[in-house]
Amino acid sequence: MSTIKRFRAVDLFRFNAVNLDRFTETYDLSFYLNYLSSWPELFTLAESADGRLMAYLMGKVEGRGADWHGHVTALTVAPECRRLGLAGGLMRGLEDVSTAPHDCYFVDLFVRSSNAAAVQLYEALGYVVYRQVIDYYVGDGVMPTENAYDMRKALPRDALKESVVPLDRPITVDELYS
Repeated sequence: MSTIKRFRAVDLFRFNAVNLDRFTETYDLSFYLNYLSSWPELFTLAESADGRLMAYLMGKVEGRGADWHGHVTALTVAPECRRLGLAGGLMRGLEDVSTAPHDCYFVDLFVRSSNAAAVQLYEALGYVVYRQVIDYYVGDGVMPTENAYDMRKALPRDALKESVVPLDRPITVDELYS
């Protein structure tokens, strides 16, 4: 049995075991604290009955106009806790908060194109590959430079699902931020 609840600053001292995954991005302490103070309702964790951290999700809301959306910055599940439905539960929580009170059009996330298990999970949750971003992930000596899929799921505000119509070509990182 597990419980989903808000992440707290003290949880930063106990999430290292969850972060030990070659696909998990790690950040400096100020990055986590910024998310925690800016979007506390979008920073959640799954905890076992005995208090062990099993998974966490860090998200935010961003954009303007029809681009107003929830964004998954990090989602990771401890290796021994995978295939228990934790990722799906955390994602549904972020989608719910992105819908109300934030009234977003969609939720998006970036995933390494080689991470087939994650892509399959997101597709099962209703996400589609909106576009491919060339060389989004910069090599770090452990993981190579790699393309990302920008995956999206329309929320009720986007009744016509215009936000998830796939682009017909890959884009560069420069195009992503221009």
